[in-house]
Amino acid sequence: MAGSGQREFTIIRTWKNLPSKIDITNTDLPTEGYQTRKTLTTCLEGKENHSAPPDVTTYTSEHSIQVERPQGSTSSRTAPKYGNAELMETGDGVPVSSRVSAKIQQLVNTLKRPKRPPLREFFVDDFEELLEVQQPDPNQPKPEGAQMLAMRGEQLGVVTNWPPSLEAALQRWGTISPKAPCLTTMDTNGKPLYILTYGKLWTRSMKVAYNILHKLGTKQEPMVRPGDRVALVFPNNDPAAFMVAFYGCLLAEVVPVPIEVPLTRKDAGSQQIGFLLGSCGVTVALTSDACHKGLPKSPTGEIPQFKGWPKLLWFVTESKHLSKPPRDWFPHIKDANNDTAYIEYKTCKDGSVLGVTVTRIALLTHCQALTQACGYTEAETIVNVLDFKKDVGLWHGILTSVMNMMHVISIPYSLMKVNPLSWIQKVCQYKAKVACVKSRDMHWALVAHRDQRDINLSSLRMLIVADGANPWSISSCDAFLNVFQSKGLRQEVICPCASSPEALTVAIRRPTDDSNQPPGRGVLSMHGLTFGVIRVDSEEKLSVLTVQDVGLVMPGAIMCAVKPDGIPQLCRTDEIGELCVCAIATGTSYYGLSGMTKNTFEVFPMTSSGAPISEYPFIRTGLLGFIGPGGLVFVVGKMDGLMVVSGRRHNADDIVATALAVEPMKFVYRGRIAVFSVTVLHDERIVIVAEQRPDSTEEDSFQWMSRVLQAIDSIHQVGVYCLALVPANTLPKTPLGGIHLSETKQLFLEGSLHPCNVLMCPHTCVTNLPKPRQKQPEIGPASVMVGNLVSGKRIAQASGRDLGQIEDNDQARKFLFLSEVLQWRAQTTPDHVLYTLLNCRGTIANSLTCVQLHKRAEKIAVMLMERGHLQDGDHVALVYPPGIDLIAAFYGCLYAGCVPITVRPPHPQNIATTLPTVKMIVEVSRSACLMTTQLICKLLRSREAAAAVDVRTWPPILDTDDLPKKRPAQIYKPSNPDTLAYLDFSVSTTGMLAGVKMSHAATSAFCRSIKLQCELYPSREVAICLDPYCGLGFVLWCLCSVYSGHQSILIPPSELETNPALWLLAVSQYKVRDTFCSYSVMELCTKGLGSQTESLKARGLDLSRVRTCVVVAEERPRIALTQSFSKLFKDLGLHPRAVSTSFGCRVNLAICLQPHRLGKLADQGTSGPDPTTVYVDMRALRHDRVRLVERGSPHSLPLMESGKILPGVRIIIANPETKGPLGDSHLGEIWVHSAHNASGYFTIYGDESLQSDHFNSRLSFGDTQTIWARTGYLGFLRRTELTDANGERHDALYVVGALDEAMELRGMRYHPIDIETSVIRAHKSVTECAVFTWTNLLVVVVELDGSEQEALDLVPLVTNVVLEEHYLIVGVVVVVDIGVIPINSRGEKQRMHLRDGFLADQLDPIYVAYNM
Repeated sequence: MAGSGQREFTIIRTWKNLPSKIDITNTDLPTEGYQTRKTLTTCLEGKENHSAPPDVTTYTSEHSIQVERPQGSTSSRTAPKYGNAELMETGDGVPVSSRVSAKIQQLVNTLKRPKRPPLREFFVDDFEELLEVQQPDPNQPKPEGAQMLAMRGEQLGVVTNWPPSLEAALQRWGTISPKAPCLTTMDTNGKPLYILTYGKLWTRSMKVAYNILHKLGTKQEPMVRPGDRVALVFPNNDPAAFMVAFYGCLLAEVVPVPIEVPLTRKDAGSQQIGFLLGSCGVTVALTSDACHKGLPKSPTGEIPQFKGWPKLLWFVTESKHLSKPPRDWFPHIKDANNDTAYIEYKTCKDGSVLGVTVTRIALLTHCQALTQACGYTEAETIVNVLDFKKDVGLWHGILTSVMNMMHVISIPYSLMKVNPLSWIQKVCQYKAKVACVKSRDMHWALVAHRDQRDINLSSLRMLIVADGANPWSISSCDAFLNVFQSKGLRQEVICPCASSPEALTVAIRRPTDDSNQPPGRGVLSMHGLTFGVIRVDSEEKLSVLTVQDVGLVMPGAIMCAVKPDGIPQLCRTDEIGELCVCAIATGTSYYGLSGMTKNTFEVFPMTSSGAPISEYPFIRTGLLGFIGPGGLVFVVGKMDGLMVVSGRRHNADDIVATALAVEPMKFVYRGRIAVFSVTVLHDERIVIVAEQRPDSTEEDSFQWMSRVLQAIDSIHQVGVYCLALVPANTLPKTPLGGIHLSETKQLFLEGSLHPCNVLMCPHTCVTNLPKPRQKQPEIGPASVMVGNLVSGKRIAQASGRDLGQIEDNDQARKFLFLSEVLQWRAQTTPDHVLYTLLNCRGTIANSLTCVQLHKRAEKIAVMLMERGHLQDGDHVALVYPPGIDLIAAFYGCLYAGCVPITVRPPHPQNIATTLPTVKMIVEVSRSACLMTTQLICKLLRSREAAAAVDVRTWPPILDTDDLPKKRPAQIYKPSNPDTLAYLDFSVSTTGMLAGVKMSHAATSAFCRSIKLQCELYPSREVAICLDPYCGLGFVLWCLCSVYSGHQSILIPPSELETNPALWLLAVSQYKVRDTFCSYSVMELCTKGLGSQTESLKARGLDLSRVRTCVVVAEERPRIALTQSFSKLFKDLGLHPRAVSTSFGCRVNLAICLQPHRLGKLADQGTSGPDPTTVYVDMRALRHDRVRLVERGSPHSLPLMESGKILPGVRIIIANPETKGPLGDSHLGEIWVHSAHNASGYFTIYGDESLQSDHFNSRLSFGDTQTIWARTGYLGFLRRTELTDANGERHDALYVVGALDEAMELRGMRYHPIDIETSVIRAHKSVTECAVFTWTNLLVVVVELDGSEQEALDLVPLVTNVVLEEHYLIVGVVVVVDIGVIPINSRGEKQRMHLRDGFLADQLDPIYVAYNM
C-alpha cells in the first residue's frame, strides 16, 4: 500500500488527541466531537503529494473512516481523482479541483505548522468576557410520558338541508322567510335601534354587490372585479351595515377585509393595518354614512390618507346612496369552493398585522362544525357582545347565525361601558338560548350586579366564553356561576372555547343536558409549566395554575401538540406543546406571505422516529396546551405571550393573573395591565405596565408594586425587570378597549410611555453578567521584560524632538528670564504689536506694543514696591477679567520680583458661589496683596461679597487703574533660574484645588518648546479664545507672545455668549493660520452657529487659511464634538485635518500640542481616513488592555490622539500600582519627563509624600535613573505609520481618562465618560449625564430637557443601555433639571462636586429611582 507510512505520520501529527500509535487501516477514530463532519478520510497518494496539507474537514480516499452521522445527513460520495490534482469536497458535496495558488498553499502550510505555545504567565487575555450561560437545573422536571396520539373530533355529520354555500343560505331565508328577524341592534340606552330582517339583508346585500361591480370605475375599466379585496370600515355600534356590506361582498365574489375605524391619523397599530391593505391591493373601502361623516377630514373636506395607508376610494353602502340593480341582474350563487371568502386581520406580538385568508369551503365547513358542536337550530336567539368583525363574534354572530336563520341581538361596546348588565338584561328580555361573551363581560356584570330582581337566565342553554382559553377566565366563570346560579344559570351552560385567527375555532365545550358531569379541571404546578412539563399539584399551593378544559376537538378535525420550537415533533402526554389542527375549517394562508404561510399553515408533525403522522398538513394554532384525559383540550397560554427567561417559559397571561390577584382593585384597573418581555443583555426581561387609579397615592402604589414583585417571585420564581404604572387612560388601546400590547412595548422602548411610578429590579433578575474580574497576581519585572521581548512588544515610550539638536536663530534663548526678553523687545522692536484684544462686536478694544507693555509693567512694579511695600518673593493675586491688564500686571510682578497668581474674578451675577473660590485661592497661595481693576475692587468689598465671605480678611487690595507716573530704580533680576516665576492654580475635575510651582527655567523652556512646535515668529498672528487663568491657556495668553514675538489676537470666551460667531469671524478677518480654543468655545460654536453657516458664508467668513485649530484640554479628546465642528464648518473652508487637541495636566501644563504636520499626506485630498483616530475594544480597556479593532465593530470606542508630543518631552507608560514600565498594548499611567515640568505643588499643608510621588517618581525596574512626573491620566502610546517632517515615525499618545475618576466596578476599570456617552444616546431628552459610584452602586445623574412626565421614561432606558454596553447594573438613576451637573471653566464635569451634592441631598431632583 503506497505511502502508508507517510499517511500514518500525517494523521498523528494532525489529530493531537489520538493515541501515539495508530494503525489507520482497522481503527475507528474516536467519534466524540466529530459528529457533524460528513466523513473523514485520508488522501495522500504517492510521493508527489507530501506537501499537500491534510485537510481535516473533508477528506476522500479509498480508506473511508466512517463517523457517526446525525440522522438525516446523506452519505458521502467518494470523489474521483484527476491526475495529480487533489480533490476536495465543498460543503454541498460538489467536487472542486483544488489546483490551489501558491499563496493559499503557503497559508495552509503555515496553518499546518504547530503553533507556539502561548506565554500564559505573561499575557492572560482574560478580557474575552463571557456572559454567564444559564446552566440547566439538574433537578428540573423532564417529561416522562409516552408519545401522545393525535386526537380526532367527531365526524362532521352532513345534514341534508344544509345549504351548499353561505350565500345560498342567505338567498333561501331571504326569499322564504323575509320577515324573520336576523339582527337587532341597540342604542346606548339599551333600546332596540333597528331590526334587520332576512328579506332586507338579502335585497340590500344584492344592491351592494351590484353597485360594487358595476358602479365603481367605468364600464370598460371597473375598479373592482371578482376576487379583488375591499376594506370594510364599520363602527362597532353598526353591525347591520357591516352585515349587509359583508354579504354584498360575498355575493359580488369580492373579498372583504374587515378592519377597525381609524379615529385619528395616529391610531395605535393603524399604520400596520394600512400596510396590510396595501399588500392586499385594496383600493376601495366600504363604510356607513355615519362612519364616513365621522372620519377625520382635511380643510377641503376630503378624507386624508392615513399614515401608511394606500390611496382609497371611500364608498358608502347605505341603500339611499346606491343604484337599484336592473330586473334581470342576479348574483351568481355557486357552491362553496376554494376561492378566498374573506381575510381576517391578526396583530402579531411585534405589532405587525397579517391577513389570514379563509376560503369559501372553509367558511362553510366552519359554520357547519359550529352548528353541530353548539347544536344550533333554526330561529334560535343569540346575544352577541363580541366584536362582530372578527374571531368568535364574526363566526357566530354574522356567519353561522345566517346559515341557521338565527336572530342575533348585538350589544355594542359603547352600551356595555354605560350598562355592564345590558347583555344579561337582553338574555332575559329575548329569552335568548345562546350568548357570546368574554370573561371581561362576566366580570363587569358581577361588579355591576346589585341583586336585581327581574333577572332570569334559565333560557340560556349555552354561554360561549370566547376567551375561555385564558388562564384568568376560570375565576370569572366560577364567580359568575356563583352569583347567577340562583338566577337560573346552570353550570353546564358555561362553554369556554379556544380559537385563533389561523385555525378558527380550535375547541369548544359542548352544552350538555347532564348537570351531574362536572367540567374538566387541571391544577398544574407552575414550576413544571415553565419547563413545559405537566405536573398535577394540589390547589392549596400558591404556585399552581388552575385551568379549565375548552371542550373537545371540533367536528371533522384532528388535533395534536408539537414541541414549540425546532422541528414539529409530537409531544409526550405530560408535555406542553403548541396545538396543531388538521381540518377543512381553518385559514389557508397569510395573504401574500408564502414563507410565513409555510411555517404556520403547512406543518407536518413528526413522531420520535422522524415519520410524519399524516400526509395532510396541520396548522399551528398559536395556542400552548395539551390534550387531557377523555380527549378534553386544555390551553395554558399563547405562543405570542411566551417569554423565555433564562431558559424557562413564562406566559404573559399568567403573570397578569398573578399581578391582579394582589388586591388590585384599589390601585390599578383590572383590564388594563400589559406584560411583555424586552431583550436586554442576551436574555428576555419581564416588564409589567399597569394603569394607576387617579385616587391612589404614590405610597399606596409603591406598596402594591412591591407586593406584586414578591408575588411573582414566589409563584413564578422569576424576577420582574421593570414594573411601571402610568396615569389612567394613557395606554394605547385596541378598538374594543383592550391594551394594544406591541404599541405599549414600543412606547416603553422608545421612552414615550410617561409612567408616573417605576420600580426596576435589575439586581435580582440579571443573572448572566460576566464573573467579576479577579486581579492577576503581579508578575516580576524580569518576566515582564522577557515577555515583552518574546511577544515582540516594545516598552511604551516616546519623545518629542530633542531640544539640543534643533538649530534655530532663537534670539530669546540667550535670556534666562522672560522679564529680560520683554526689556530686549522693548529696545529692539518698540512699536511691534504683541497683543490685540477684541470686544464682542469684533472690533479692537485695546492693543499693546512691546514698549507699551514694558512701560506699563514698570509702573506696576513701582506701585507694588511703594504702595504695597512688597519684598521680592512675595505672592501677588491678580484678579482681572481676560484682557490686557492681566498681562501688564503679570510682567509688573516679574519686574518687582514678586510671584504672580492669576485668579478668575468672581461673577457679578453669581457672587455667592464664585467668590469663595477666589478667596480660597488667595488664602492657599499666601498672597501678600491682591491687584485688580477699580470695578472688581468695589465688587470684592460689596454687601453681596460680605454675605459670601469674610471681607475683613482680604489682603491689601491695589487698584491698577490709577498707576504712579515714575519708573523703578532698577528692574529685579532673579539670582537663579530655578527660583519661582509664578504659581498656577486650578480646580481639577475631581474638585481639588491644586497649585503648581513654575520656575523661571521651566517657564522659558515651556515658551521655547511651544515656539518650536508651533513655528511662532514675530511675523505671525495667532488667535486665542481661551480662559487665561491656568494651564496652557494662561501661557498662550500671557507668555508666548513676549517670548516668540508673534501677535496674539485675544478673544475672551465670555464675549461669545453674546456673539457666538466672534471667534471664527476674527480668525477669518485676520487671516489667522493658527488658533487655540477650549471645548466650551467649540461647543458654543457648534450649537449656536449650526443653522447659520449660509449667512456666515454670505458675510464672507472664510476658514480656508486655518492650518491648525487646537483645542486646549486636560482630558480625553472629545471626538464627537471635534468631528461635528469640522463637518459643520467644512463648507466655510475649514480643512478637516486642521482640528486637533492638546493635552496637559497639573504636573506638566502641556505635553502634547499641535496636530502632526502630515507633509504630503494632507494634500492628497481629504477623503482618506483621519490617521490619528483608532478604535479600541472597550471590554479590553476595562482590563487595562489596548486591543485595536475595526471601525464599527461591536464594543468599539473611537479615540483621537492628543496632538504631537512637544520638543524636549519624554513620555513613558507605567503601571500606576507597581510603577513598572508597560508594553505597547497596555493601558497605564502617562509619566512625563521634560524641562518644563512644574517643580511641585504649592500648598499650605506641605504634603511631602504626594509631592515626591507626583513630581519625582522613578520606575521600579528598567530605566530606574530618570525622574518622572506622574500625570494622573491613563493612556497608551502607539506608533503610527506616519512620518513627520524629518522622516521619523510619529508616536501618537492617546489619553483615555483621569485615574482619579476611573471607577473600579466588578474588578474592572470603567471611565465615566464611556458610560455617560451611552446614556446620552439612550433618549432624545437626555442633554447631559454624569456618573459616579456610591458605596458599590453606580449612580447615573441625567439632565432632562423635556416635560417632567418624561422623567420616568429615562429610568428603564438608562438601565438597559448601561447593562447592554457595559455589563453594569445601575444602582440609582437621578433625573435633574438642565444645568444641575456642575461644569468647570474648561467645560469639564465636576463629578465629585455632584456626588457631594447627591449625598447631601442638594440636587433638588425631578425623580430618583433606586433600582432594587
